[in-house]
Amino acid sequence: MDASILLVGSDVFRLALLRLLSELNPFSIEVAPNLQEALPLIQAQQPDLLLIQASQQGSLSLCEQIKSQNRLAWIYCFVLEDTANPAFQPRIDCSELVSENAIVPSVRQRHAAALAAGADAFLEVPLLETDPQGEWRALIRAQIQAGLRQVRTYRELIRTNDLLSAIALLDPLTELNNRRAFEWELPRQIQNARQREGLISLMMLDVDHFKFINDTYGHLVGDRALKVLAARLRHNLRFYDTPFRYGGEEFVLILNETGEQEVGMIANRLCQIISAQPFTIDETLNLKITVSIGAATLQPEDDPKGISLLQRADDRLLKAKSQGRNQVVSG
Repeated sequence: MDASILLVGSDVFRLALLRLLSELNPFSIEVAPNLQEALPLIQAQQPDLLLIQASQQGSLSLCEQIKSQNRLAWIYCFVLEDTANPAFQPRIDCSELVSENAIVPSVRQRHAAALAAGADAFLEVPLLETDPQGEWRALIRAQIQAGLRQVRTYRELIRTNDLLSAIALLDPLTELNNRRAFEWELPRQIQNARQREGLISLMMLDVDHFKFINDTYGHLVGDRALKVLAARLRHNLRFYDTPFRYGGEEFVLILNETGEQEVGMIANRLCQIISAQPFTIDETLNLKITVSIGAATLQPEDDPKGISLLQRADDRLLKAKSQGRNQVVSG
């Protein structure tokens, strides 16, 4: 299906619109007799286009409610009324636009009120009358197509933004999340841990004597070593632990549901796994690489952004390096 549409209105209104829509491209169409039944469908299915009978009580309030929610605001709200219906009354609330002496607001005033309330489009046409020239049908058809173009444009922008965001948060060398991603993720993980009264720990990991590798073998070898290290981290962590490349040869790992004693055990295991097997750079070069690790666990007094938690892990990493490297310092 090219698009999804929700029709909200009386039986006569919905039947007239269904006939019109059948002449257009195929759509996924849902119907609702009133706004009370429409709202759950909107929340659950998020249709591309919402076509509402203007005389439905609260029609503009529904548009306003949709536009106030970020996850729904892109839905195209088309408010339509059938002026040929014997029960037609211009019920759009124009109290702010009509003088006290006016009995019935004009079409322009009703149009302005609808757009001010959040409707993307507003039309009054004689749906129940014959349309030999196809004028009002063409008008409705054009408005629906314009709305769908707007929705498609929005979706393309979202896909582009999602792609750019993913690129911005990814380290291109190791294909791990980068420092920016870490600085966004850590406060969120801390908040979640505190809400559920859970545990969270950090590990800061640094490749020992990495400058020597670059100076001796060149930066391409150094890059290859970092890629191998990233792969070992991914393969030897639990699925709910998250590694990040913090910068240069430094990595940081967020470990959920992990206390002080457990993070020390995990860090020591990683340290041993990394040092035990040489890093295969190419067919002729294998390197013996070790890492130093500092580990820390979230405490009640730590700030919500995780600055103090990260600082403790970093201090312990420096201590591990000063004590001879290829070791872990934890709480």
